Amino acid sequence: MRILKVGGNEIDSPEFVGRLGQGLASLGEPVVLVHGGGKEIKQLQERLGLEAQYIDGLRVTDEDSLALVQMVLAGRINKRLVATLSNAGLDVFGMSGIDRACIQAKKLEHPNGDLGYVGQVTYVKTGVFTRLLEDNIFPILSPICYGPGGSIFNVNADHVALALAVALAADELVFLTNVPGVLKDEVFIPKLSPAEAETLIGQGIIAGGMIPKVRSALEAVAGGVNSVRITDLDGLSQGTGTTITNDELFIEAEVEAESKAKAKAEAKR
Repeated sequence: MRILKVGGNEIDSPEFVGRLGQGLASLGEPVVLVHGGGKEIKQLQERLGLEAQYIDGLRVTDEDSLALVQMVLAGRINKRLVATLSNAGLDVFGMSGIDRACIQAKKLEHPNGDLGYVGQVTYVKTGVFTRLLEDNIFPILSPICYGPGGSIFNVNADHVALALAVALAADELVFLTNVPGVLKDEVFIPKLSPAEAETLIGQGIIAGGMIPKVRSALEAVAGGVNSVRITDLDGLSQGTGTTITNDELFIEAEVEAESKAKAKAEAKR
């Protein structure tokens, strides 16, 4: 089972979304697709005269902003994805975490201020997703989540994808971006252990928007997900990108690769 997360910057591109259908079709099995939409939310906020507020880099979601976030994520973006992917021949089902209360959340408390209707995932109703996948349907999920007493929360899409991957014991969590993987000297690194990832963060090689993706990847493998891959559309189809696994699996893979290389060298002699 595979969970795919696509960011708002990527789905803002019609070309990307058009190619996404081809990439998903190439996988040969349905996946859960979680999408964001921060860029489009910000643009609409500006058009409506709503000033974005942040606390330590986290967007505050007040009551007016929550209505806008629902409209953009669960409405405009989600349905645009559903329409485009359906046109690519995929059997897709657009939904949010509110539908069937499948992703439940509580208010995210922050020590430096009130984030409003920003939430954190507390429970995943796994059966909702496994049944869709068993019927060869691609769930297309926006990160608007169900809260206590029917309240509604806006949850970071990376965190929703992470919670889903852990709850479903996914074989792989994929963060789909506009770069081929974690880059060092403009070349992507094919494999990383958690220890190596922490070192690269400390060195500033992993920086900016890549840090939260790698942090989520580390949390995912610690939670039992077999591997996390950071890649672009070409890498999705080709199976390439930066793969992060736990230290034991990483060592086993390195030993296996070394053994294969030695066997190949011996065969040539």
